[in-house]
Amino acid sequence: MINSFKNRHIGTNIDERELMLQTIGVESMTQLINETVPSDIRLTKSTQYSEAMTEADYLYHIKNIANKNQLFKSYIGLGYYNTITPSPILRNIFENPGWYTAYTPYQAEISQGRLEALLNFQTMVSDLTAMPISNCSLLDEATSAAEAMNMFFNSRNRNQIQQGVNKFFVSENCFPQTIDVVKTRATPLGIDVVIGDEFKFKFDESFFGVLIQYPNIKGEIHDYSQFTENSHAKNIQVCVATDLMALALITPPGEWGADCVVGN
Repeated sequence: MINSFKNRHIGTNIDERELMLQTIGVESMTQLINETVPSDIRLTKSTQYSEAMTEADYLYHIKNIANKNQLFKSYIGLGYYNTITPSPILRNIFENPGWYTAYTPYQAEISQGRLEALLNFQTMVSDLTAMPISNCSLLDEATSAAEAMNMFFNSRNRNQIQQGVNKFFVSENCFPQTIDVVKTRATPLGIDVVIGDEFKFKFDESFFGVLIQYPNIKGEIHDYSQFTENSHAKNIQVCVATDLMALALITPPGEWGADCVVGN
């Protein structure tokens, strides 16, 4: 039945399973599980499932659920913006099976197409930020900022480690969700997060890193080249949380010396 997914799944058939069981010396799948999976981690009673749906029925079911969603305009700002996906990107990337299917039928993960898409994404991010390298991770901005703090902390020089330098400055003009995630991440690491006005920031050797927003929470765009230079003079590394679309028009952080750039 073509409407049943299991009949279209490329896997072993009954004869092949029997041959494999004979080869390893067991009579059934039940015996194989009993001999390989410890009894103390197995359920003692059978799992109750609802009656299986066909693929067509399931697609109809989730479409009905999705129709209950209500779409509203977003006025929150702070990094949460409405977006439009251009039709050529939608057709040729997101809806192109070559980008999101495995290159061998038995693999569950997305392989070659995903690698190619990530390479293009990585290259685009490097171009827009003017940074020499970019990772391929798709983390949210707040988590990425926290990871940048952790990276700076772990890359302190010998003198900073010996002196117990553990302060990380965060601009009060960063998005609130970013500040909250950074503070949460800093607690178990023993990092002292200091929040304040970056233009009143006292550059001293007790800090190992800073985080600034560009453009900031108010939509302001400042020249941070001197700020970055002053930070580096005190062995303070600079992380910039930014907006990629804004970087298409404004000076990218890599050109004024940022050590790390994150964003959504």
